[in-house]
Amino acid sequence: MPAQPYRAEQYRAEQYRAEFDATVVFGNGGSLRAERFRVDVPGPDTTAEQVGELFLASLSLLMVQRVEVRDLRLFAEAHKGTRGGPSDSSGAPAPAAAGRRWVELSHVITAGMVTYPGIPAPEITPQLTREASRQVYAPGTEFAMDRISMIGNTGTYLDSPYHRYAGGTDLAGLPLTVLADLPVVLVRTTGSTGRAVDVGALAALHVRDHAVLLHTGGDRRWGTPAYAEDAPYLTEAGARWLVEHGARLVGIDSVNIDDISSGGHRPAHSVLLAAGVPIVEHLTGLDQLPPTGARFTAAPPRVARFGTFPVRAYASVPVDAAQPGQGVSREDAGNPSA
Repeated sequence: MPAQPYRAEQYRAEQYRAEFDATVVFGNGGSLRAERFRVDVPGPDTTAEQVGELFLASLSLLMVQRVEVRDLRLFAEAHKGTRGGPSDSSGAPAPAAAGRRWVELSHVITAGMVTYPGIPAPEITPQLTREASRQVYAPGTEFAMDRISMIGNTGTYLDSPYHRYAGGTDLAGLPLTVLADLPVVLVRTTGSTGRAVDVGALAALHVRDHAVLLHTGGDRRWGTPAYAEDAPYLTEAGARWLVEHGARLVGIDSVNIDDISSGGHRPAHSVLLAAGVPIVEHLTGLDQLPPTGARFTAAPPRVARFGTFPVRAYASVPVDAAQPGQGVSREDAGNPSA
């Protein structure tokens, strides 16, 4: 009997976080106080003692004499990958493919769809209809051949360095080592009061040789005029930090990795592509990924002297990151630890 579709809503509800105030007293003198701090926790029955241990692990605190947790609140929310928590893989190798499920992270391309305001929508027309093909092939044999006219910036697409720089690597020149089966670091900023993803949201993460995917929740407004209004983005400082710390690819579930309300300035594009780091924009479904442990692929066709092209972006995820044995379908679907 086939497994029932696994819904993203179920996945989120099965993970829990804690919010609390804490005081830490160190054995060699001094203390530390935190207000409304948040960490990932194993479940709704996590004790204050366990939360205290997770708090210490999240900040790698040493020489602790005691920790006091107050005003503890446990709530259902997707893990953000706090250090030492239940979703921190600590760089462990990914399980074999047989123990993984697949998650779609691309928007479906349809005729007339709007990806970015002002950019032409794709046109899909028949080149050879099934009816006409019956006159060409043997009896009982028919084919459909279709033509699509679109700009490379359509749907979920990848930017190569050539998109920004005349001498940059084009789509045909990108190696698979920056496109396929990359370990993922997920940066969850959903629920943030600001639009910018800055260094503060990145500094605690190990990103070297990883695909860094920014889960901002911007895709919730896909297909509406609001999608391009006050959209989340990556700051120039954030882009420089990712380059300096060895990120291999950067993606975002928003209308642009830059702040399009700032006019024609594109600092994140400029910094990342100058360093040879491809960018994937208009992702979707990042709410279905754990903070670490997923592996990401977004490979465009090898088109020479071409800068951007749609990709089928997807991830493989360990089955124990959600519910074992079940697949995921998108269609079914202010502190250091925030």
